[in-house]
Amino acid sequence: MTDTLKATETRAARLRPHWRATPMARFAAEFADSPVAVAALFVTLTLGLLALFANFITPQNPYDLMQLDIMEGMQPPGSTSFDGTMTYHLGTDQQGRDMLSAIIFGLRMSLGVGAMSTVIALSVGMSIGVLAAYFGGRVDSIIMRIVDLQLSFPAILVALILLAVLGKGVDKVIFALIIVQWAYYARTVRGTALVERRKEYIEAASCLALSHRRIVFRHLLPNCLPPLIVVATVQVANAIALEATLSFLGVGVPITEPSLGLLIANGYDYMLSGRYWIAFFPGVALLVTIVAINLVGDQLRDVLNPRLKR
Repeated sequence: MTDTLKATETRAARLRPHWRATPMARFAAEFADSPVAVAALFVTLTLGLLALFANFITPQNPYDLMQLDIMEGMQPPGSTSFDGTMTYHLGTDQQGRDMLSAIIFGLRMSLGVGAMSTVIALSVGMSIGVLAAYFGGRVDSIIMRIVDLQLSFPAILVALILLAVLGKGVDKVIFALIIVQWAYYARTVRGTALVERRKEYIEAASCLALSHRRIVFRHLLPNCLPPLIVVATVQVANAIALEATLSFLGVGVPITEPSLGLLIANGYDYMLSGRYWIAFFPGVALLVTIVAINLVGDQLRDVLNPRLKR
C-alpha cells in the first residue's frame, strides 16, 4: 500500500508542472520525451552554428587561393602540413584544401540554400493554398490543377530543366528549389484551411463584415501553421539533398562555391584509388545533416499531431 501511494505521489509530482506550464513549456516537455529527437536537434543546431561561424573556427579558408598549396594535396587523415603548423584531421583533397574546413564551408552553403529556398517556397505556397481554400470555386480549381500538374513531375527533373535553361549559380539553384517546393505547401495548407474554413470563428468573422484579407491572414492562416512547420522541417532536408544532387551532377552551384555535393563529386573519381576520404567525409556530413533534420521533423509531427504518432 505504501509503495502504491509513493508511486502515485511521484507520478502526480511529475505531471503537475505540465498542467501549470505555459504552452511553449509543454511543447518543449513533449518534444524532450524522445531522446533521439533531442540528440538530433542538438546535432542540427551544432551544424548550424559551425556553418554560421565557419570563417572564425576553421583552420583554413579552403576557397582562398593564397592559403592553398597544391603540394599538400592528397594528404591522408591525421597528417601534418610540411611546415608542421597544421594538422589535417580529415586529410586534404587534390588541391591541398583541408577537408574539415571544406566540409564546414560546404555545410554553410547547403544549409543556407536549403533554409532560404524553404522559407520563400513556404511563404508562396502558404499564401496560394490558403487563398484557394478560402475562396473556393473556380479559384480553387485552377490553383489545384496547377499544383497537381507540378507534383506529377519528379522534383529532380523539374530542377534539372530549370537549371539547364537558367544556368549555374546559387541564386538560380534557390529559384529552382522554390519552384519545386511551393506546391507541397500549397496542397498542405489548403487541406488544413478547408477544415478551418467551416468552423464557427471564420463564420463569425464573416458575419462581422471583416475584410477578406483580415480573415485570411489574421484568423485562418495562423491556425494552419502547425502542419506547415512539420512539412517545412522535412522539406529543408529534401532541399539540401536536392541541392547536393544537382551540384554532384554539375548543374548546381559553380565550382568556385563550397557545397557538400561538389565536394563529393570532386572525390568520386578518387574512391577506387584508395583516397576515400575526399568523398567519404563530405558524404557522411551530408547524411548526418539530412537524418538529423528528418528526426527533428518526425518528433515535431508527433508533438503537433499526436494522432499520427506511431
